Amino acid sequence: MKSGLTLKVLVTGGSGPSGVATARALWQAGFTVLTVGSDKQRIVAAATEAGEGVIPLVCDLANLAEVQALQSEVTASHGRIDGVIHLVGGWRGAKGITTQTDEDWDFLERNAVTTLRNVSRVFYDDLSASDTGRFAMVSSTAVTSPTAATASYVAAKAAAEVWTMAMAEGFEADRNEETELQSAAVVFVVKALVDDTMRAKAPERTFPGFTDVGELGAAAVDLFRTEAAELNGRKLPLVP
Repeated sequence: MKSGLTLKVLVTGGSGPSGVATARALWQAGFTVLTVGSDKQRIVAAATEAGEGVIPLVCDLANLAEVQALQSEVTASHGRIDGVIHLVGGWRGAKGITTQTDEDWDFLERNAVTTLRNVSRVFYDDLSASDTGRFAMVSSTAVTSPTAATASYVAAKAAAEVWTMAMAEGFEADRNEETELQSAAVVFVVKALVDDTMRAKAPERTFPGFTDVGELGAAAVDLFRTEAAELNGRKLPLVP
């Protein structure tokens, strides 16, 4: 992170354990953190848990007009955003190809793809204009080893990954040939995420290969301490 510069980071999907851990890590590292959720009570509670200075915001990220209003609100109150850590997603599985339901696909497409498309389109110019612009999403190792049972899930994650890689190309294309690359889009890759609540509910489990949400938060902080040219368009494994 550049010395003396207060960076503003938006954490979407901020109500869940990964959102809380990421917001906390960024706040403790000195960032201005704005965290977004669709339920006011949950996002306020999550922001309080993450840190007393974390700012909760309410928005349905699957609604483009609401995301545009969110951007206007953020800009008016805090100025341009320097980073987006996109943690909206979800899981749906089935027994095979024929049991992949439209309801599950609609849920996954809305949460994993539409929210990312909306957030990236609306905040892209902010990130591209920042001298430390960063965008990150979380994907799954399952994308490279798809199964019939996970078809809808991995298809949605793959679409989100490709969109993020397209953002990376956009940041490169925006760059003046005489200047260094300043903005980067990356994909964090995990098998699955685990937190203390999950461990407490299943103390007999060891969660092999799972990534602790605290590690995700630390990785988000590191994005702003690493040059954009080393990050842009990369898939960063967070698998222990």
